[in-house]
Amino acid sequence: MELEVRHLRALCAIADAGSLHKAARQLGMSQPSLTTQLRRIENSLGAELFSRERTGCRPTLLGHSVLSRARPLIAQMAVLVSEARAAADRSAGPRLRIGSTASRALAGWLRRLRERLPDTDISLQMDVSANALLRQVAAGGLDVAFVHEVEGCPLRVPPGLDRRVLVEREPQFISLARDHPAAGRQIVELADLAADRWMIDPTVDGEWDGLRRVLSAAGLNPPVLHGDYLTASSLIAVGEAVAPCQPTSVPREDMVVRPLRDDPLGVRLLLFSRPGAYEGAGIAEGGGEGPGGAEVYADLAAAYREAASQAVVYHQWLTRNKSPLLHTPAA
Repeated sequence: MELEVRHLRALCAIADAGSLHKAARQLGMSQPSLTTQLRRIENSLGAELFSRERTGCRPTLLGHSVLSRARPLIAQMAVLVSEARAAADRSAGPRLRIGSTASRALAGWLRRLRERLPDTDISLQMDVSANALLRQVAAGGLDVAFVHEVEGCPLRVPPGLDRRVLVEREPQFISLARDHPAAGRQIVELADLAADRWMIDPTVDGEWDGLRRVLSAAGLNPPVLHGDYLTASSLIAVGEAVAPCQPTSVPREDMVVRPLRDDPLGVRLLLFSRPGAYEGAGIAEGGGEGPGGAEVYADLAAAYREAASQAVVYHQWLTRNKSPLLHTPAA
């Protein structure tokens, strides 16, 4: 088997993610498929590139050597593709390629951008991995990325990207069944959830590490389930689990959203772009970091304030904490 660029990307993804499961999610493939691909790559080279451990995968000495040569090749290929796409974009008309992790602000942001840029082709790519989105921005596959950074778990930001902070610290709330004993309280104590199963998606960058740090600091060691948040909502509704959630989350008839005492879980909301990323979107140069960056950021900030005002529990939290988000044009 001859090595291809996609094989090198897979090796780098495994090294960056630290596990086959996380890398597979980032690459958009199943874990068994990635495991098979890695085995074929290793067979073609005649040695193991990663040592499989209970906590994940670590590069072997040969793995480190291969990775050190693979990364520059991938970077050069990314530049080639980026320059080719840029040339095509200039002839195809204005476009703005947006990447984002999950957020209730997305719908309002896209609506505002389409109103501001009626002749621009605006696309959206969702991903649970903020780091994967940032790599795509750096490689030229995306123009901007709206992501969250879990407190205590810094993102791996490629060099050269412009960054704007939307919200310095957004508290993470808890979602639980409506008939949960703690659901009737305005603010939930972590200790009230010590006997519950906690559901977490380990493929969301920093999410599991951030929660584990907070639970450990509180002296709690509850059972933890790993899975996606779509599955989590069905388990939460029947009382089988509780899970962290964004404060802008909308409650349901069978599920409520509540803040945690002292807000132990938090994230930072960030907007990244490449220098000159807005030139192909038909946005005139303006203030801010990068051409047109102030306009795109302002629309995102307005959409976030709108989402926050519509979430009753979050709006109450903002009022109690006298948040400037209620009164200023930017978070």
